[in-house]
Amino acid sequence: MQLLNKVVNKFLLTTQQNMLSRKSAISASSGIWMKSLGHLVVLSSLCCSISGYSERDRVHDLMSKYPLIDGHNDLALQLRILHNNRLSQVDLHNVSKVATDITRLQAGHVQAQMFAVYVMCGAQEKDAVRLTLEQIDVVRRMCTEYPDFELVTSAQELRNSEMRHKIACLISIEGGHSIDSSLPALRMFYQLGVRSMALTHSCNTPWAESSSKLYNVYQRQNNSLTHFGKAVVEEMNRLGMIVDLSHTSWDTAWAALKHSKAPVIFSHSSSFSICSHGRNVPDWLLLDLKKKGGLIMVNLHSNFISCSDEANISRVADHFDHIKKVIGAESIGIGGDFEGAVSFPQGLEDVSKYPALIQELLQRNWTENELADVLRKNFLRVFEEVEKVRDRMTDDLSQPSEVQISLEEVQNPCRLVLRRPVPRGSSHHGPFSRAPHEPKVLLILAVVLLLSSLLMIE
Repeated sequence: MQLLNKVVNKFLLTTQQNMLSRKSAISASSGIWMKSLGHLVVLSSLCCSISGYSERDRVHDLMSKYPLIDGHNDLALQLRILHNNRLSQVDLHNVSKVATDITRLQAGHVQAQMFAVYVMCGAQEKDAVRLTLEQIDVVRRMCTEYPDFELVTSAQELRNSEMRHKIACLISIEGGHSIDSSLPALRMFYQLGVRSMALTHSCNTPWAESSSKLYNVYQRQNNSLTHFGKAVVEEMNRLGMIVDLSHTSWDTAWAALKHSKAPVIFSHSSSFSICSHGRNVPDWLLLDLKKKGGLIMVNLHSNFISCSDEANISRVADHFDHIKKVIGAESIGIGGDFEGAVSFPQGLEDVSKYPALIQELLQRNWTENELADVLRKNFLRVFEEVEKVRDRMTDDLSQPSEVQISLEEVQNPCRLVLRRPVPRGSSHHGPFSRAPHEPKVLLILAVVLLLSSLLMIE
C-alpha cells in the first residue's frame, strides 16, 4: 500500500511539473490535465480496491454520518391487525410477518421514523376519532416503552435524538377524516404529539378531495378545498403541524400549496412522469412544491414505482433522477410506505435495505452532499421552517381558530345536535329540544290556554 501511495504522489508531482512547463500553451495544458484527471480516477479506484474500501463501505459511512429520516411507515396499523395493539404479545426488536422492527431499522440506518396513525375510511361517520386515539396510544407506548425509540415533537428534539443514538418517533395522522371536521379535535391531537397530518386518505372528507375514487362520498364540483378545509390548513400552520398532501387530489394539493403559509410535504408519493398512477405527483405540481420550499418523499411501493406489482431498485432510482432533474435534490426525501403496502421492489423488501438504494444513487453520480439532503437535511429544513411559521403566527397573537363546519356540509347522521334529553315515557319537551311534532304540540297548547282563559272569564 505504501508503494502504491508513492506511485500516486510521484504521478501527481509529474503532472504538476508538466502543467507548469506548459503555461503558454493553454489548450495543450487543458488536454494534459483532463488526461491526468482520468488517470487519477483510475488510480483512486485502484487504491480503494486494494485497501478494501468498497462502495458498501462508502454507503455505510455516509448513512452513519447522515442517517435516514423516513417519512412514512404503517407499523402501528400492522400491530392492530396482527396483535390488536397488544404490545405485550410482541417483541419489537424482531417482529414476524412485517418489514419493520428495531433490528432492521438499525440495520437500515433509519434514525427517525414518521409513524402513521391510520384508520380506515369506513370509520369516517362513525368512530374515527376513537380509533385514531387508540393508534396514537400504541405509537406513544412503543416509543416510550422501548429504550431504542424516543418520541419527539420538534426539530430540535429530532436532532438531539440522533446524538443520543435513538430512533426518533414522529406521529402523523394519515387522513383528515380522523379529526371528524373539528378544529378542537385537531388541536387535541397536536397536544398528544401529532406533528403531521395528511388532508385525506382514500376518501373525500367534507372539506378536501382524495386522489382515490374508491369511496363515493362527499362529491363536489370545483371545490376541492372548501372554506373549512382552508381553515384546517391555517390551523395546522398556527400549531406547527406539517401539512401532508399524499393521497389528496391534485386540485386539493394545489389549493393547499397556495393557501399554506409554511412548506408542505408529500410524505410518500413518487413521480407521475415515471409511473402514471394517480397517487404520484405530476411535474407541474412538483414545480409549485419547490416554490413553496416543500418536499416530496419518494414512495417505494411497487405499484407507484413501476405501475405494476413488480419493480427493482433501478426503477426506484429513475424516480429520484427525474425529480432531481425537475426540482433538484434539495426537494427530495424518502417515505418508504412499509407496512402500508404489500409489494416492494426486489432488493428493497424491508427497512434494512435502504443502503442498497443509496448505493444505486451513488453509482448514478449523486454526490454525497445531495444524498445527505435526501437522507435527512431536507426534512429537517422543512420541519424547522414549519416551526418558524408557527412562531411568527404566535408573535402576531394569532388565536386558535373557531371556524366550524355546517351540519349541511358534514351530512353525518351520527353527529349529535345539542339538546336536552327527553325522559322515557314522557311527552314533555324542554325548551332546547326539537320534537318531531313540535308545531302540533304548540297548537294544542294554544287551544288549551285559550279554553282556560274562556273558562276563567265565565
